[in-house]
Amino acid sequence: MDVNAIKNEFCTIYNAHINRAGCDKMLEYLSKNDFFTAPASTRFHLAEEGGLCAHSLNVYKRLLWLIKQEYGDDYAKVYSDETIAIVGLLHDVCKVNFYAVDFRNVKENGEWIKKPFYKVEEKFPYGHGEKSVFIISQYMRLTAEEAVAINWHMGGFDDRVKGGNYAVSDAFGKYKLSLLIHMADMAASYLDEERAE
Repeated sequence: MDVNAIKNEFCTIYNAHINRAGCDKMLEYLSKNDFFTAPASTRFHLAEEGGLCAHSLNVYKRLLWLIKQEYGDDYAKVYSDETIAIVGLLHDVCKVNFYAVDFRNVKENGEWIKKPFYKVEEKFPYGHGEKSVFIISQYMRLTAEEAVAINWHMGGFDDRVKGGNYAVSDAFGKYKLSLLIHMADMAASYLDEERAE
């Protein structure tokens, strides 16, 4: 994966579409931390350097495609390019400074060697989607629909849903962008990105 090329593509889309007050500070936060070098997961989709940024781009592209499929060429009357970029590109900022590299002993060709792997090292235990909303809100204001969409982008995989919370159903019903970002996230994770077995 070409980390610099992915970063450049992300920044080009971000700067072309996101012009909200504080967006420059949000991008600065991403750059000062590990957003552009972090993996997207520990061992599943894009568990490699630059994976988080690549996943964010994949989700943005899937979201844009889904919205165009649903609303046609007049999609901008429903969702602005800025809203699509914010929700797609920033839905997983909760994973900034979330992973750490550790080493484990692995036997290869009869020899034990130390191999690096990613592990979760949570520094701010605030949840997943709600943590992304919290971080983004430190830099720029989100609309209600953007906040709800980012908050519930995990859909049925969200720990709150596993615990019996039905609010995700209300979110999907009231704010269609919530369902669309969830679908985009799943499509990117399971169709576009290589998954480890």
